[in-house]
Amino acid sequence: MTAINVETAPRPRTGAPRRQSGTLAGRLTGGLLVKLLIAVIIIAEIYPMFWILTNSFKTKSEIVDEPLWSLPGGLQWHNYVDAWTTGSLGHYALNSLIVTVPSLILILLLGAAAGFALEVMVWKGRNAVLFLIVGGMMVPLQMVLLPLFTIYFNVGISDSYLPLIITYVGHGLPLTVFMMATYFRAVPRELFEALAIEGGGPFRAFFSIGLPLIRNGLFTIGLLQFFSVWNDLLIALTFNVDSKLSTVQVGLLHFSDEYGSVDYGPLFAAISITVFGTLAVYLILNQQVMRGLTAGSVKG
Repeated sequence: MTAINVETAPRPRTGAPRRQSGTLAGRLTGGLLVKLLIAVIIIAEIYPMFWILTNSFKTKSEIVDEPLWSLPGGLQWHNYVDAWTTGSLGHYALNSLIVTVPSLILILLLGAAAGFALEVMVWKGRNAVLFLIVGGMMVPLQMVLLPLFTIYFNVGISDSYLPLIITYVGHGLPLTVFMMATYFRAVPRELFEALAIEGGGPFRAFFSIGLPLIRNGLFTIGLLQFFSVWNDLLIALTFNVDSKLSTVQVGLLHFSDEYGSVDYGPLFAAISITVFGTLAVYLILNQQVMRGLTAGSVKG
């Protein structure tokens, strides 16, 4: 007898459609979870600002007696007037500008010069110096506050803006130097070599070639350092011996009388002016910041 081979038709793969439908369902579920997560993050970010803004238009009794989620019964615009005049928010803002502007200029100028010297100029030991400067970012600020306060007091400059400016510059320089060195690394070296052949020195290379080509980086670092100095509370609270020299963040702590009673309406109004003012600045300059953040990521 001879065996007869019978070829049977292949059975349809019933599992494939189920696998595809399962994959599609997984994608839809994953997309839905991502959207829910984004919605939660947006609510967590926006609702506190909405709550501060609504409370700035309430009376003190509405803030104390009514639920937190309640809306104001009317728009109490006098809270903003009281915050700016009676609460001296305008004076505190002026103090912040007096401290922030010189600190920002020194941070950018010294940081850009140090970044240029460490990245463009060739000299022995520059990598060690760069590591030493970057190591300054690892030192906790709380460790140096007391020694600095003692030094400022013994020198006799504690009743001025100088302790704040010096501390802000020293605290902001390590990150600025590191970022500036990164931006200078993306500048083509042929430009500096061509200038050197023409007889140009390092100062001309820095001001004529270096600074114009990293202006986006300067703008970005300047904006980040501005927010860091403007929103600081720890340094300003530590070295503010005279209350007349208080900055905005320290001034917000003064919205209470000698018995500890807080006038919540003007306080929330002052917080709203501070928060939404800085937020408006960032939103206006957002695109410039994004260009500056990516400027040093690709070597030209």
